Amino acid sequence: MRASSRIQESSSLIAAAQNGDRKALERLLQAEQRRIYAFGLRMCGNASDASDVLQETMLAVTRNIGTFRGDASLSTWLFQIARSFCIKNRRRRKGAPKRTEPLDVAKEETLADDSPSPEQTTRRKELAAQLNEALATMAAPAREVLVLRDVEGLTAPEVARVLGISVEAVKSKLHRARASLQAALAPHLDRGPHTKGRDCPDILAMYSKQLEGELTSAMCAKMEKHVARCQRCSGACDALKRSLALCKTQPVVPSDIQRTVRRSLRRILASSVKSE
Repeated sequence: MRASSRIQESSSLIAAAQNGDRKALERLLQAEQRRIYAFGLRMCGNASDASDVLQETMLAVTRNIGTFRGDASLSTWLFQIARSFCIKNRRRRKGAPKRTEPLDVAKEETLADDSPSPEQTTRRKELAAQLNEALATMAAPAREVLVLRDVEGLTAPEVARVLGISVEAVKSKLHRARASLQAALAPHLDRGPHTKGRDCPDILAMYSKQLEGELTSAMCAKMEKHVARCQRCSGACDALKRSLALCKTQPVVPSDIQRTVRRSLRRILASSVKSE
């Protein structure tokens, strides 16, 4: 479905849900649950906490759908809510042993063919585990920016709104987080760490800024000219591209969690009918 069609359908479902159409609300939440679960999984590092974040977010949306006024996008509103539960989760678990669970690539949606070879499947699982580990070792502010911008695809202003910081702060954190991700994953993408030559610019920062539209055409041309003749910087950019592409994989919400969420939502909806 095209982005414009999704937005239009989402707007229709929101309007219907705010007018008391409970089936529309269920459809809206089902359409968004995968993104919220993935966000919780990336931020919390394990399926149990991600399940809690998903359920709490969905229930909060159910109770507060009438307060959504559309001054921000639905995604921004949802991630603001989900983030608040992630923060509560981190505070509750502060001091507990760190737990990270590898993302199951066999259950993920990728851009590759539908029938990967056993070797490809194994390789994807390995890379997913490394991605999960790289995200888990990032400080929460860097991880939030990276997940919202490069995994969920929010714009920099939308990320700023979710996090309550300036767009400039988002971009600054994002450039550093991307460089950190590249450094962590490069060895697993058959690339060594990036070592700058005497005449090399900070190519990862430049490439990240190019992605955010912060470079002038002259600076872009200069960067591309350098990358074309510098094997080290070319390899670093390639590793960052592949790292960000790996971020796009989205875990499927387990069926048992989906059932639990549906039951909880229906209880809330049923209780609201009785109270009317």
